[in-house]
Amino acid sequence: MNMNTKNKRVAIIGAGPSGLAQLRAFEALEKQGIESPEIVCFEKQSDWGGMWNYSWRTGVGKYGEPVHGSMYKYLWSNGPKECLEFSDYSFDEHFKKPISSYPPRPVLFDYIQGRINKSNARDYIRFDTTARWVSFDEESKKFNLILDNLKEDRTYEEEFDYLIVASGHFSTPNMPFFEGIENFPGGVMHAHDFRGADQFKNQKLLLIGSSYSAEDIGVQCYKHGAKSVTLSYRSNPIGVDWPKGIKEVPLLTHFDGATAHFTDGTSESFDAVVMCTGYQHKFPFLPDELRLKTKNNLYPNYLYKGIFFNELPQLIYLGMQDQYYTFNMFDTQAWLARDYMMGRFKLPSKKKRKEDIRKWLERHDAIKDSLDSVDFQTDYIKDLIALSDYPEFNLDKVGEMFKEWLQDKEDNILTYRDKTYTSVVTGTKAKEHHTDWMDELDDSKERYLAFNEEVEELVPGEE
Repeated sequence: MNMNTKNKRVAIIGAGPSGLAQLRAFEALEKQGIESPEIVCFEKQSDWGGMWNYSWRTGVGKYGEPVHGSMYKYLWSNGPKECLEFSDYSFDEHFKKPISSYPPRPVLFDYIQGRINKSNARDYIRFDTTARWVSFDEESKKFNLILDNLKEDRTYEEEFDYLIVASGHFSTPNMPFFEGIENFPGGVMHAHDFRGADQFKNQKLLLIGSSYSAEDIGVQCYKHGAKSVTLSYRSNPIGVDWPKGIKEVPLLTHFDGATAHFTDGTSESFDAVVMCTGYQHKFPFLPDELRLKTKNNLYPNYLYKGIFFNELPQLIYLGMQDQYYTFNMFDTQAWLARDYMMGRFKLPSKKKRKEDIRKWLERHDAIKDSLDSVDFQTDYIKDLIALSDYPEFNLDKVGEMFKEWLQDKEDNILTYRDKTYTSVVTGTKAKEHHTDWMDELDDSKERYLAFNEEVEELVPGEE
């Protein structure tokens, strides 16, 4: 143990996949007999999981705080599980048998919890606790956190040497305004408040946006009985071969009652509108000089290695990138952040850090398409893994899977979730789900696993 870490305190804001990855990283070190600093994780929800902790609530939660989650019923993974698999905790280890490549949310949440349940991570988390304000004392070089215990309605302060912001960036909506929308007679919501397709059955639905949420919500509503789905894009359409009943049109200009008008001169009436217009990086607990200011992209400026706030590296941001990779990327970030806090990874000078950031930003600016984006994030994670002892996995094969996935979606947006992939961690080939995705209207874990009760021989991992 580096003696500089003795008596140090680490604050983590958020117990979603990124915050849990940080706890897991310290636990991995303790298994080597290396003592960690004191760690406290603050989570405003009543349970861990972040976005994966589904809530029926919209607007505000039990204690009046803005609802964090944007998850909804019938949500299935929109990318192969083999692309997000933890390299130190496989799906085989968790489920004891092969499962399909595209599990529903409850199954993925079960997997996330499986790894963390094996640890004593819950002991480090203060649930129902939100960070109200953070300040940094230049003299003591410590962070002061003002915190609210929501359950007890109690405000208190604590001091920390390091601050890890793992609060996510898919929970504060971008909500645009369109002329006439205040007089639209149907329901208007942001994707953040979408909780399932049931309410749109037999309705004509307009989605604003061309993001993954527009794509997924549109297909789900089509699957669950919407009369029609229209997606309105600002600059570029999603551009897949949509089935009859789903279409894309250029950007909405204004509403006239229930009628929406578009830039190509067409118009149509709708029953409901869902704004799939993205999210803001929002950190209301941070002062201006410590706040990450960025749009959603693969390499936010001002973060060395996409993690360390360059002006003050004791401030660490996890999971702030746009994401192809998810859980395993959060792990690689958390492992490196841990090594820095433990004195095992030395940061170069501020000038050299800035040069490294500039190098990545220049490459980011040269990205032409989704395939380039996959290669960019694959190389980013390779860069992180080379700097820590996070268990390596075959990133080139994962990158290939992402590219296959992109092609699968282009080939058929309704059936790509029926495809299967092979784990780079264990070599196990995924099993086809017992029901075609378009026919599967139940996303429960019980239903998902019900037809696969017999334990089957796993395909042995490749040597």
